Amino acid sequence: FQVLYCFFIIEHGRRRILHFNVTEHPTCAWIVKQVRQEFPESCPYRYAVLDRDGKFGDEVTELLTATGMNPTRISPASPWQNGVAERWVESCRREFLDHVIILNEAHLRRLIGDYVSYYHVDRIHDSLDKDTPMMRPVSSKPGQSARLVSHRRIGGLHHRYDWQQAA
Repeated sequence: FQVLYCFFIIEHGRRRILHFNVTEHPTCAWIVKQVRQEFPESCPYRYAVLDRDGKFGDEVTELLTATGMNPTRISPASPWQNGVAERWVESCRREFLDHVIILNEAHLRRLIGDYVSYYHVDRIHDSLDKDTPMMRPVSSKPGQSARLVSHRRIGGLHHRYDWQQAA
C-alpha cells in the first residue's frame, strides 16, 4: 500500500476531463510532460488555474504561457477558488475510489479511466442543467409497452437506465 497521485486537466465549461495520469512520484518534469501531451501546440483555453503546490514550478507556468494560456494560482488554503476541480476530486473519491482497493499504478489508471468515461457519458450535472459533459441526448419512452432497463457502469457501482422497446 503506497500513496499514488492523480494529475488531471479539467475544462471548466463542460466539466470534461481533458487529461489524467497517475504516478507514485509527481515532479515538475512529470507535470510538464503531461501538459505537453495534452497541449502539444497552441491551446484553445485562456486560463489555467493551479493550486499552490511547488510541483507547479516555473517550467510548468512557462509551458502554459507558451501554449497561450494565462496560468493563475489560487490563494493559499483556498480550495473553493477552484471549485470545479475540487468537486471532481470529491465526486471521484466518494462515488468510486472509496469502494475499491487499488493494487498499483496501472490498476488506478484503468479505474480512473473507467470513471472518467462514466463521468463524461452517464453522470448528469446540476450545473449543466442535468446534462452530461458529452451532452447525452434525452431518451423518451418509445411506446406504451417499452420497459426500463439498467446498464451497469464502472463495475456495477453505478447504473444507467434506458428505455427498451418490448419485443
